[in-house]
Amino acid sequence: MVAELEKELCPIDALVNNAGINLGPHRHPVHEFLDSDWHRITRVDLDGVFYCSRAVSALMVKRKKGVIINIGSVMGVVPIRQQSAFAAAKAGMLNFTRSHALEVGKFGIRVNAIAPGSVLTEGTKALFYNPASRELAESLLSHIPLGRPADPEDITPAALYLASDDAKYVTGTVLVVDGGWTAGFARDW
Repeated sequence: MVAELEKELCPIDALVNNAGINLGPHRHPVHEFLDSDWHRITRVDLDGVFYCSRAVSALMVKRKKGVIINIGSVMGVVPIRQQSAFAAAKAGMLNFTRSHALEVGKFGIRVNAIAPGSVLTEGTKALFYNPASRELAESLLSHIPLGRPADPEDITPAALYLASDDAKYVTGTVLVVDGGWTAGFARDW
């Protein structure tokens, strides 16, 4: 796929690995987690990043330049209940990002990750931010100091920065874009 893309269009200067899936509203603790769900999530969220990164970085190494940006999640930074496969895959992807950066930096390739918090996509609108899920949405938002989910446009500048020459000395970094979610939050008790 990568060779065909480069042949048809142009050399890949930047790769953004943005595929990711999770369970829908029916989440489970580890002792009830289905093998099929575990494998489906880790195949997309972790294996997909590996396979795309491997194919693209091989060509970047030959050219001695390039940027790879992996889109992770705050769930790779902090744990969450009943989403063990997603949290494990995203945490693995963040450390894969750091390891990859160590390996290809000497070839002039930068590898970084972005860890967004809750982003207002069609999927999250349906799952969290609809009238039937008002309590769930309020609970989720209570953990975000800025008090709102991100719009996809809130994540784009982080990716543009990491892909640009403004970040020419940034590699192996996880840039958290989460409205303050992982900064910690104070309880009133």
